[in-house]
Amino acid sequence: MISVENVSKRYAQAVALTALTFAFRPYTTTVLIGPSGCGKSTVLRMLAGLVLPDSGRVIVNDVELTNANLSGLRQQMGYVIQDGGLFPHLTARDNVTLLARHLRRDNDSIKQRLTQLSDLVRLPSALLERYPRQLSGGQRQRVALMRALMLDPPLLLLDEPLGALDPITRYALQGELKSIFSQLKKTVVLVTHDLHEAAYFADQIVLMRDGQVIQTGAIDDFQKRPVVPFVTEFVMAQRGHVPLAN
Repeated sequence: MISVENVSKRYAQAVALTALTFAFRPYTTTVLIGPSGCGKSTVLRMLAGLVLPDSGRVIVNDVELTNANLSGLRQQMGYVIQDGGLFPHLTARDNVTLLARHLRRDNDSIKQRLTQLSDLVRLPSALLERYPRQLSGGQRQRVALMRALMLDPPLLLLDEPLGALDPITRYALQGELKSIFSQLKKTVVLVTHDLHEAAYFADQIVLMRDGQVIQTGAIDDFQKRPVVPFVTEFVMAQRGHVPLAN
């Protein structure tokens, strides 16, 4: 079970989350979406243990996340940010295997896992010897996903993972990511600002505003059964001339 329970968070005078309670369904993809400043990235960062709540609890795999157990629980999650967040002084190979080597995993298992992940994300093994600056944006995101999956964590967190890519690369990686999510059978939480992308990936969409969940469901629920006028406004603002569909 992955959840936040009565969680609140404030940054100086800005309220990010207010008494938020939400449970993420296991082995499905939940997409958090909403306007800038709505709190979606704060929720993701809390699940990753990068931010602790001012009040309330964060539950990761049925254990409350605290400073005392933060290091161990982080090994049960993979985290991908926009543009990968790779260490520029390490090769792609060393970026991917960094934590496994730190935990003194044996070399044979690391090599085997590296081969599995290269095949999974369709990254030629020769590229693993390059540094991040020598890779394209799409290649860096593939490496970042490999790094997140290296320890085979049950929870995968992605914060705008395709936001910095050009439209053609983004379109190609969307298809590959959805296939990967289907194969892995993990609990996935993804943040995006793009409702079309949310509709494509999500088993469940969570629309947020002002640190609160406004509505959850599939794209049809947002289009046909909005709970407040803001939901319709949000959908219409993003629709443009392209129909939204599952």
